[in-house]
Amino acid sequence: MTTHAPATLRIGCIADDFTGATDLANNLVRAGMRVVQTIGVPDGPLDTEADAVVVALKSRTVAPAEAVAQSLQALAWLRDQGAQQIYFKYCSTFDSTPQGNIGPVTDALMDALGSDFTIATPAFPDNKRTVFKGYLFAGDVLLNESGMQNHPLTPMTDPNLVRVLQAQTARQVGLIDHAVVARGEAAIRERIAALREQGVSIAIVDAVSNDDLLRLGPALRDMALVTAGSGVAIALPANFGIAPSSQAAVLPPASGLKAIVSGSCSVATNQQVMHFIQSGRPALAIDPLRIAAGVDVCAEALAWAGDKIAGGPVLIYSTADTSAVKSIQSKLGVEAAGTLVEQTIAGIARGLVELGVRQLVVAGGETSGACVQALEIAQMRIGGQIDPGVPWCHALAPAAPDGLHITLKSGNFGTADFFTKAFAACAA
Repeated sequence: MTTHAPATLRIGCIADDFTGATDLANNLVRAGMRVVQTIGVPDGPLDTEADAVVVALKSRTVAPAEAVAQSLQALAWLRDQGAQQIYFKYCSTFDSTPQGNIGPVTDALMDALGSDFTIATPAFPDNKRTVFKGYLFAGDVLLNESGMQNHPLTPMTDPNLVRVLQAQTARQVGLIDHAVVARGEAAIRERIAALREQGVSIAIVDAVSNDDLLRLGPALRDMALVTAGSGVAIALPANFGIAPSSQAAVLPPASGLKAIVSGSCSVATNQQVMHFIQSGRPALAIDPLRIAAGVDVCAEALAWAGDKIAGGPVLIYSTADTSAVKSIQSKLGVEAAGTLVEQTIAGIARGLVELGVRQLVVAGGETSGACVQALEIAQMRIGGQIDPGVPWCHALAPAAPDGLHITLKSGNFGTADFFTKAFAACAA
């Protein structure tokens, strides 16, 4: 394949987790861009042309200094490839702690780019994440009433994004509110100029609809760094003269066995697991306590799947409700429980692919990162959308040299019937 010509790379993206990376890539593809997602920072140039590249990191919950180091490494590579604009992508629920990592990474990228102003908005209206007066809503409730206050790693107890971000940065944080956004590009640019004069360097931006994001997009045309969830991505390709096209999402035809692995314990994924089970399809729960006791749960799961997988998709999951998760964490510790489950599910995912699975759904951000690394996937082409923020992708892997269709689903994304719907979309 031809080596990518750096001059064609419009947007270089740095995502703080793997599902978030595909979420962002999906929106760029929908807006007409050819997108490649890399797993970590590549060692060399891309092996195919692309309008945008999304570098997927696993930096959301690591120590701030490590998140900064990873992000700066990704930035250096993207600049070497000729990226014309940098996009730092975080979760639509603004997952972070008072220490970071959104603020520290934003600061480091601004310093490296010599940027004196950027915006921040996790708004993704297609997935019911909206920002109004600087407050983040998930569906019809404030973020801290949505279940995110119980997140095991990044509990979100304050929906005021100006306050949340200000705790993570020495730069002054301001607001571009909905009344300004509703008036369009000129008003947004005027507000940015006024904030700059006041010493503000980062502005939270309100958005309650895709129309708001499309009004915001042109005002970001000359901004060296954009920080956001994936929503703003729908508005950026037009700045480069790119229009939506179905050709941007074309992947090779799908074939092979089908499976799902799920490590997410979000409300949405719990509903998806239950829907799959209630539809009468084969599903196996794995027990973290048995993993901790030294049982080879991976081998057990693959033996179970081997007897059933020829008949259709199978599901192997550690998904559980909040009380069950807390009980396990109290016995094993938060970090140890998460690591045990991630490594086990990642081993199961690789084993399933070795059994002939070529259509694989992975649910959960941390789980997706572990699975992609276990499969030794380096790059993925981004295809069509299954549900908002969740596309099918195609990748080559040592266990699947003929190619693997894979989708990495953020825990909170997707309708209740997502698991069955995903395979129907892949066959279409």
